[in-house]
Amino acid sequence: MKNTYLLILVLIFSVGFSFAQQKPNILWITIEDTSPQFIGCYGNSNARTPVIDKLAEEGVRFTNAFSTGTVCSPSRTAIITGVKTYKAGTGNHRSKYPVPDFIKGFPYYLQKQGYYTSNNVKTDYNVASQKEFIKEAWNESSGKAGWWDRKPRQPFFAVFNYVESHQSRTMTETYQWYEKNVLNKLEKEERIGDNEFEMPPFYRDSPEMRKQFARVYNSIKLTDNRIGELLARLEKDNLKDSTIIFFYADHGEGMPRGKTNGINFGYRVPFIIWFPEMYKHLSPWGTSGVVTNELVDFTDLAPTLISLSAGKIPKYLEGRPMLGKNRSKPADHLFLSSDRSDNGIDMIRTVTDGKYVYSRNFMPFIPEARYIRYMEIGEIKQQMRKDLAEDKLNPLQKSLFEDRPAEFLFDIENDLWETQNLAGNPEYKAVLEKMRNFLKEEILKSRDVMFLPEYEIGLLSKSTTAYEYRLDKANYPLEKIYESASLSGFRGNDVAAKQAELLGSSNEIIRYWAILGLRSQSAEDLKSISANIVKAMEDKYLPVAVTASAIAYEMFSNQKAEENLKRFCADKNLQVSLMAINYLLYTKNKEPFIETIRAVHKMGDRDYNVKAACMDFLGSLALVPNNPDYRE
Repeated sequence: MKNTYLLILVLIFSVGFSFAQQKPNILWITIEDTSPQFIGCYGNSNARTPVIDKLAEEGVRFTNAFSTGTVCSPSRTAIITGVKTYKAGTGNHRSKYPVPDFIKGFPYYLQKQGYYTSNNVKTDYNVASQKEFIKEAWNESSGKAGWWDRKPRQPFFAVFNYVESHQSRTMTETYQWYEKNVLNKLEKEERIGDNEFEMPPFYRDSPEMRKQFARVYNSIKLTDNRIGELLARLEKDNLKDSTIIFFYADHGEGMPRGKTNGINFGYRVPFIIWFPEMYKHLSPWGTSGVVTNELVDFTDLAPTLISLSAGKIPKYLEGRPMLGKNRSKPADHLFLSSDRSDNGIDMIRTVTDGKYVYSRNFMPFIPEARYIRYMEIGEIKQQMRKDLAEDKLNPLQKSLFEDRPAEFLFDIENDLWETQNLAGNPEYKAVLEKMRNFLKEEILKSRDVMFLPEYEIGLLSKSTTAYEYRLDKANYPLEKIYESASLSGFRGNDVAAKQAELLGSSNEIIRYWAILGLRSQSAEDLKSISANIVKAMEDKYLPVAVTASAIAYEMFSNQKAEENLKRFCADKNLQVSLMAINYLLYTKNKEPFIETIRAVHKMGDRDYNVKAACMDFLGSLALVPNNPDYRE
């Protein structure tokens, strides 16, 4: 009888152990700052990416995969939380505002299903208490982390982040640094020469620009080599036949007009899933060279992996499981967003159905090639500004440095490089209206909290979270706020008159959007309402007063406005300081503020963003060198 019981226990244990092994191992390979059009399997015959291409040849390649943001920390925060940044208040790059305790890093739920979770090594999550957040999500997150530290036969979820294609490699570090750390790590026959690729049309095709842009191809080639090394280790450890492999980039290309910009070039990413034989049944698309145009964004990843682990998907996750028996219906359009990147403020909301990308620019007085210190120290950005000054750019290339329209509409099937804005084309009126309606519906449904100025998010985060605050309709009347915000960027007397009227609202956020919208108006359209703007300079709500002062200085040369802006630059609230300096970056007459900006840069309580904005201001006047030694 005793032996019978032992046999039963052994059988139960064996069945349970066998069941546990039915859960697939999952390997994530994440690369930095890369758009699909620079990878071979996406049709670029000049690229040299044989490892990535083989994954696509044997797996499933996605043509409509999009990052939810256009810069690292917001993108990675949407990935790890599974929550859109415009709901969580995490859209401003490296802002570190709190999220509710119930929002976990999703690997936490995989651990509950018996998975060993490891991250090698990048986190860059845009949340408060980041150390505790990371500790809860990962069994190990370090440069040594990998599947090799799990218990015997324990299923794993392992992430490897490769930085070889990061913007630092493609443009920000000096060319000498790039030669040492990228080019010299490639064999001569692996290197892509300066004349061995096509230049995107929004860059000037010159030897100087080609020298810089070749860095993109060589950095991706080095990345491909590193991925090959990782896959070789997976195979050596006899794990490839039980591991589903995901490959993707964290957002678009780390070059001017890509990363940080709310257009297709900033959002769209390469994305491939590779299935081993034993898990091919989990792919709804088939395998071995399949190409799908199914729409995917990064908030789909968390529910997909929790579902694969047989876990219960938390209600706050609104993405969809893409794989397995719990797969949900594909989306017919996606909502994406782009907000502040380092010291460069901005706000863009985007809708795409895979064929068209519609982007709403809420701060169009800021150009696509806006001042961001991490960009300005790059030699390619300096070359572009030099070519602009010497009048060597064609209209498309020059447009990167000019005010944007309120709306972009691009047909990305027929205009991959987004050279023709269709928003004003009457033939596309129906498409434009449909996209506008989708966007408004999502903004109001999701209660997009980023319609608060960052100044306000910083204040409320001391006592609550932006995620929770946005649900309070009394304190956050988004419908009324959006009526004011929806005017921002559109130009003309009629719009300006409405915005001037809204300056009389009792709600400070409505007033903020009214004055921010007026910043995009021409001097001619502001003439009849100059008194409203001058009065707004004394508004008790600082974001209104700062913006009104910037307009009054730029458009009317108002002396009081100049005095206000000098004071605001040194304000104890760092968001007020950053806002004021950003407005000055796009002001024609900067001379009166030089000493103020120098003094602010020396202040001990200024953060990186304010100091970087100061350096951009001084750099724009050639008062400091634009090189990596002067990043702040």
